[in-house]
This record gives sequence, C-alpha cells and structure tokens, in this order.
Amino acid sequence: MTEPVTRTLDVPGATLTYDVRGDLAQRPVLLIIGSPMGASGFPTLASYFEDRAVVTYDPRGVERSVRDGELTELSPEDHAADLAALIDHLDVGPVDIFASSGGAVNALALAARRPDLINTLVAHEPPLAGIIPDHQSAQAAIADMYETYQRDGLGPGMAKFIALVMYDGEIPADYTQQPAPDPAMFGLPAEDDGSRTDALLGQNLRGCTSYQPDFDALGKVRDRIVVGVGEESHNALAGRGGKAAAERLGLTPVVFPSNHGGFLGNEYGQPGKPEEFAAKLREVLG
Repeated sequence: MTEPVTRTLDVPGATLTYDVRGDLAQRPVLLIIGSPMGASGFPTLASYFEDRAVVTYDPRGVERSVRDGELTELSPEDHAADLAALIDHLDVGPVDIFASSGGAVNALALAARRPDLINTLVAHEPPLAGIIPDHQSAQAAIADMYETYQRDGLGPGMAKFIALVMYDGEIPADYTQQPAPDPAMFGLPAEDDGSRTDALLGQNLRGCTSYQPDFDALGKVRDRIVVGVGEESHNALAGRGGKAAAERLGLTPVVFPSNHGGFLGNEYGQPGKPEEFAAKLREVLG
C-alpha cells in the first residue's frame, strides 16, 4: 500500500489534517471518515483499495486536527462544512464516501447540503438516537451519560457510553434508574482527572445522536446513498439508527460483515473482519 502523504487545511475555527494514499487522478477518490474516530482507525480498510486514491482525515478536535478557541460542542452541520471544504480543496470532483458511526451522521448532513460533492455514500451504522422508536428513553440515557461525564469525569461517563452502545434491543424507559456500570469493568479509571475535553463525550455526543437528518433533501439523492448495518450489531443503538434511516429513505439496509467496527484490523486491539468488510464495501460501491 502506498504510504500516506499528510497535509493540512485551514478552515474556520480549526486546522484539519488529512492523509492521501495513491494518486488523486484515480477517480472517483474514496474518502473514508469516522467521528470521533480519526484517520488512525482506517489504515487496514484503506489497504484493501490499492486501486483507488484513498483520503482519510481527523475531524476537528480529534488527534491531529486542532481547534481554535473554546472547545464547545459540535454538530453534524459543523463537520459537514469541514467535509465540504476538504472535498472542494481536493478538487477531484464528486467522491465516494465510506462513513462510519458519527462519521455517517456527518456524511448524511453533507449529502443533504452538498450532494454535488458525492458520487456514492455508504453510511455505516449512524447512531441516530433521535429517530429510533425508543428515542425518548435512548436520548434520556445519552443525557444522563453526558451529565455523568460533566459531573464525575471520563471513566464513569465512558462506562455508561460503552454499556449503552452494547445494549441489545430497545432501551427501556427505566434504563437510567438501573445501577451504573463500574468503570473498572472496562479498564477505565474511576478517578476524575478534571479534564472535560474528550472528543466523544464532551464535544460530539449530544449533537451527533440527537441529529435529525433532512430526509426530504436526502430523498432526492437516495439513489446515491447506501445505509449499512453490521451483521452482529444491527440490534444495538447504532445499527438500529441505520435501519431507521434506511426506512425513512425507502432503502433496504445492506448487511456488512462483523460489528460496528467490522472494518478494523488491529488498530485498537479489537479486530473485526476487514477483508470481508472491504469486499462488501467494494461490491456496494460498484
């Protein structure tokens, strides 16, 4: 695989860092994005597309993409503006996009506002808690998670996050009354270090999960959108968000191998089935 070339792009309020593998003259370019996952989560997946130019990036406030000023919460519209700026800057015409998790939410926001930049969008497991049938209890659990993070710090907040995203099926109305998970169960610290700058819990959690996509605008370009769900995770919150989005668009969700991180190699020590995942992605991209 071609070694990535790292570049930066100044946008209002941040400097984005992105990586290019291959020759951008190879069209269409494949843009691979997550949120808050940065480019470090995608080398394995990118390696299966040696016949393509592949671009990955760190969203603002993540890893190498530095924000200016106060670290306020971000919305999918903020990220969509960054993505539009990046694609315009690449000057390669419309791109194919594989978007994972919060990245899928951001890419749906981009597709609604700038469909001219997209050839095909594969939105894999967008955690759209605001559109699933149990949205009230799901959003209450997310609000509780955010409040826990602000009050008690990263470990307790992240423990609640992991427990929620692993939950199989609809979130019950009394979910927040259940005993809180022990951070030690997930190898997390119980002590509060005083920081509140976490890219997931502090900056992206609420804006991402509460987002209401513009389904009227997306419906006009539905022929360019593929919604993916994991074969092992389609009953978890993100998978159900994907199924709900597909239903609103009149699409049949495409089942991808493995789980929410099925594209991963050993980037974070939790490999999925990247070879099978890449084969499925290549198939749906045509």
